[in-house]
Parts: sequence; C-alpha cells; structure tokens
Amino acid sequence: NPAISIRIDRADRGDAIKIQRQVEEVVADMQLALPSEVRMDLIRTRAEMISGRLNILLDNGLMGLGLVLLLLFLFLNARTAFWVAAGIPVAMTATIAIMYLSGLTLNMMSLFALIITLGIVVDDAIVVGEHADFRVRRLGEPAVVAAENAARRMFAPVFSATITTIIAFFGLVAIGGRFGSLIADIPFTVIVVLSASLVECFLILPKHMSHALAHSAKQHWYDWPSRVVNVGFSWFRKVVFRRIIRVVIWARYPVFAATLVVLVLQVSVFLRGDIQFRFFNAPERGSVSGNFAMAPGASKDDGLAMMRELQRATEEVGEKYQQEHGTNPLDYVIAQIGGSSGRGLAGSDTKETWQLGAISIELIPADERPYSSFAFIAELQDAVRQHPMAETVSFRGWRSGPGGDALDVELFGANSDTLKAAAEALKTQLLQFPEVSALEDSLAYDKDELVLELTPQGQALGIRIDGLGRVLRDRLNGIEAATYPDGARSAAIRVELPKGELTADFLERTKVRTEAGNYVNLVDIVSVTTRSGFSTVRRENGLRLVNVTGDISEDDPARATEIMTALEETILPKVEEDFGVAWRLSGLAEQENAFLNDALVGFILCLLGIFLTLAWIFSSWTRPIVVMIIIPFGLVGAIYGHVAWGVPLSMFSIIGLIGMTGIIINDSIVLVTTVDEYAQERGLIP
Repeated sequence: NPAISIRIDRADRGDAIKIQRQVEEVVADMQLALPSEVRMDLIRTRAEMISGRLNILLDNGLMGLGLVLLLLFLFLNARTAFWVAAGIPVAMTATIAIMYLSGLTLNMMSLFALIITLGIVVDDAIVVGEHADFRVRRLGEPAVVAAENAARRMFAPVFSATITTIIAFFGLVAIGGRFGSLIADIPFTVIVVLSASLVECFLILPKHMSHALAHSAKQHWYDWPSRVVNVGFSWFRKVVFRRIIRVVIWARYPVFAATLVVLVLQVSVFLRGDIQFRFFNAPERGSVSGNFAMAPGASKDDGLAMMRELQRATEEVGEKYQQEHGTNPLDYVIAQIGGSSGRGLAGSDTKETWQLGAISIELIPADERPYSSFAFIAELQDAVRQHPMAETVSFRGWRSGPGGDALDVELFGANSDTLKAAAEALKTQLLQFPEVSALEDSLAYDKDELVLELTPQGQALGIRIDGLGRVLRDRLNGIEAATYPDGARSAAIRVELPKGELTADFLERTKVRTEAGNYVNLVDIVSVTTRSGFSTVRRENGLRLVNVTGDISEDDPARATEIMTALEETILPKVEEDFGVAWRLSGLAEQENAFLNDALVGFILCLLGIFLTLAWIFSSWTRPIVVMIIIPFGLVGAIYGHVAWGVPLSMFSIIGLIGMTGIIINDSIVLVTTVDEYAQERGLIP
C-alpha cells in the first residue's frame, strides 16, 4: 500500500504526553474527512512508552511509601509515626517547588531520585523522634524538654549523616559528557530532598513531637500494633541480639576476618565472570530499521528488487515467529526507496536516490513477546538474500538513551584502499557472531573518479600538477570575481563556464596555457585513469581514518563480553598484522572509559569530603576511618543482589555505589557517637 510518514517532535520544554493527546485528537478529526480507503495510524508513539515507565516508577514509589509508613507505625507509636511520616510530603513538596524554580522537569531520572529518597528522607526524623520517645519513657523527662534534648543530642550525628549523603551524591556531579547530562537530575533532586528533610527534622519536628509525647503516657487503642511489635522486638534485642553482639565483641578479630572472607568471596564472583559488567544496556524498544545502499552503477530496478527482498524476508521471519510463539511480532512495516530510515548510511548523500532504500519495522510491545528485538534482527539478517549490486545492508534496533554504538573501531595509518580492505576484513570476522548486527563502515564507494597525472611532455613544458588542479577546479566550479555590499548583506559576482560547455568530452576539448603563453591540449600533457573512489575520507590529526560500527545483542551479557574480548585480543591484532593499520576502540567503549575516569574522580572527592566532615564531627583524624571502613563491605550486598536478580553490573550500579557511600555510614555515625558517650562510664564489652 502506498504510504507517507509524518514525524512530530516536541520543543525543548514541550510536554510529550500532552502533545500525544493533541495529535490523537487531530488524527481523529482528520480521519472523518478522508476517503474510506485512507487510514491514519499512529506509530512509534514515545508518549505511550513514557507514560508506561512513569506509571512503573509511580507504582514502585507508592509501594515504597506504603512499606515505609507500615514500618513506622509498627515500630513507633501512632502519633510519633504520624509526625515522622509527615516529613515525607513536606520534603517532597519543597523539592518539587525548588525543581520548578530551577527549571527541572518530572522525568525518568528525577522521579527515580524522588523514589530512592522515600526511605532516606525519614531517617533523620526516626532517629530524633525515637530518641525523644526514649528520653520520656526511660529518663522520665517532660515532653517539651525531651524533644529539645533529643534534637540537641542527635544534631551532630544526624547532621553529619545527612551531610555525608549529600556529599556522596554531589560526587556524581564530577561525571561529565553525555552520560553526566543523563544523570544530572539525580544528584540535584536527592540533595534538595535531604536538605529539606534536615530543615524539617530540626526546625519543625521537635514542636510536633512535644505534643505527641505528651499524649504517650496513656495507652491508646491505635497504638496496639506498635506495642505488640515492640514487646517482641524488645525481647529479641535483649535476649538474642545482645548475646550475639557480646560474642561479636569478644571474638572481634575472627569475626572481622570472617567478614573479610565474605567480601573477598563476593569480589571473586565478579572477577571469575559469574556476573558481567555491561556499561550501558539501553531499554528495549520495538523499533527496527533496515537500510541499504546500492553500489555505483546500480539501476532503479536493482534498488526496487532489494527493497522487495527486505519486505519478503520481514514477512518470512514474522510468520516463523507466529508459528513458534502464536503471535506475529510485526505491528507495522513501511518500506521505501529513495531514502533512509533512522540513522543513515555513510556516503548516502552522494548516492542517486534510487540507490538508497530502507524498511522500518514496528514490533509488538516487549511485554507481549518472550524475545528481544536483537533476536528478531539476528533472524532477519539470516533471512535476507543480498542483491549482487548491494553495497551495504544494515539492520539496527532503536535504543533509548545517549549511548553510542556498542561496537565502534577506528582504523588508521594507511591509504584509503588499505583501510577499506581492513574494514571489510574486520566486518567479515564479526559476521561470524549472530549477536552482531548493523555492521557498517564510514568509507562508502562513490561514483568512479578520474585520476590525472602529468606526462613527461607536460613536465617539460613547466606545468605543475597543483597549478593544473586549480585551473580545472576554477573551470568546473567557477571563480568568485568580486563581492560588493547590497543593503544589509553582501553580494558576489561569479564567473562560470556555460552549462553547455561542461559535456562528456570536456577533457578532450580543454586547452591549458603553458608558462610560455602557448595553449596545449589537456589530453597531450596528462594521462587519465579511472578508478573507484570514496565519497568521504575522514582525517584525524592528519591520518586517514575509517570507522567500523555495529551493535551487539545484550540478551546474554556474558556472550557480549566474550565478543568484545575476542575483538580486542584476537580479531583486531590479526587485522593489524595483515594490513599494517593501527586501531583503537571508540563509541561506547570510549564513553565508558571517560565515564569511569570521571566516576573515579567523583568517588575520591566524595571519600575526601566524607572524611573531612567526620573529622570535624568527631574532632579526630582516626575515628572517621573506623566509620568509613564499612564502605567496602557495601559491595557484599551489591554484588549478591545483582547475582540474585541476574542483572549485570552497569553504569547505574556505579552511580548507586557512589551515592550509597554516604548512606551506608549513616548507621555507623549514630552508633559510634552513642558508643563514645557510653564509653565514658562503661567497659568495652558492656
């Protein structure tokens, strides 16, 4: 069916979901006025994807909020729990207001940051509220005095704990580049939430706690859940936990050694390769594009034949999947001749329109199929029978986020023909892996070019090749004779040969003037050869360069790691040896190195900031080390969690580890300050 595709983008501050609804209304109105055989379908509606992901985040947020409130009301009396929980909407509302003033939007990253702070935001209030309750029940202080003393006593540990968390997330600001821009909303949002919670904890909560504690002398029916839980928790603390801690302190060195063993075992899981590291695994999307470029000399019929072959192969794979899984994965397919889909191929700007073509495939949503778009592309590549005149056929799955090509190799250090041969050899080696797709190189063949070289006769007449080149360029392209002002602009006078002069026999008719002033035929002083040329030749630092790019399936992270290892250790050294070219990894690998370097700098600054904060709070240079020694042991839970869920470590794992550096020591700060207070009048084990 003949079709036309219209693309609608939003402005920088536009609301994607609102624009989606507007488009749907316009389509519905227009459809009524169109002939019955004309249909308007909405495809690649990103707003639906955005809505779905936002709903997932909101559902997770509501579930997290419910669990936080449940635990608060189980462990604290109802009034205390209520005022502690009140800090959540106060901090969140303040954060959203500051986000609005700062020009931030509610998006995937800012919502993610708000969700991970749901539990953190009440930490300060729990410590202050619980300590105030302790002072009323155990020490017999009046409610107002207990609230004041609790805020005063816990100010140093709570303030330092919050500041260390803020410093940890501030360390993420050191990450620059495209991925730094991607995560920029996370540190900003978390820092604002924690700052708002700190203000609420010490300037608002104590007043409410004094009223809540004044009513805690009486037993209320709504406090029954917390009374039951605290009876059991008190027994566990005194009977079980106290004995465990007594043994831990008595056998502290064996316990510390055992903990080190657990850490080493978890690290060995990563070093052994049981859990993989994949820097950026973009979210699954159901869009696939296939582009092809025909070789110079291909006719329109050749291009149409290649386009129909893509259609045939797509239908064949769709029917195969329908037989295997019961549902045809093809939701929408558009084939075209004369253009590209998605990211175009290298050198497409120099091709004739009929030498370019593409197919755009929309698959059913990822939740409705048990296979990824990578698997579909692998099957599609095998099903396509490449036309003899096809120069490049490339299939690519669309990805979200800023990541570059998963596979991007730069070859340099040779002439263009050698670089092209090396690129073809590299692509041939990579084609053995079905997980690799979208293999392309940046050296595309152009129309045949004429190479002119001076003959001995031309050299004897004193003609130089560079001067001859300037003469021919001026005759073919024209020269700018003069420029003059024309109102607010400038105009130019160009001198060009008439179009009728630029015919196929131009070289035979052209005469060139010698230094002596005589005119000679161009064909008498040059030899002309024809060869295939390249549409674009890239140079970097004066060296010719070719990029070989491709995509690697992320369905099996271990297999993707194997492919990259084989590429670096076997395939590329062999290409270097055979063709005498140098190579380096670019694209996502280059972005990964930059990200890891920035993350390391951010992590070091984070540790330094935390150390200085703790040194100030403890008035000691050694006590912060006691607290910070817990940080490496966070890897135990992190690695175990990735293994348990079958998720590879990624850039978001690193972001989480840096951010959690400040959170993981919060408990230790409160514990150490309390131990220091008791140590003034008690022995070590008591």
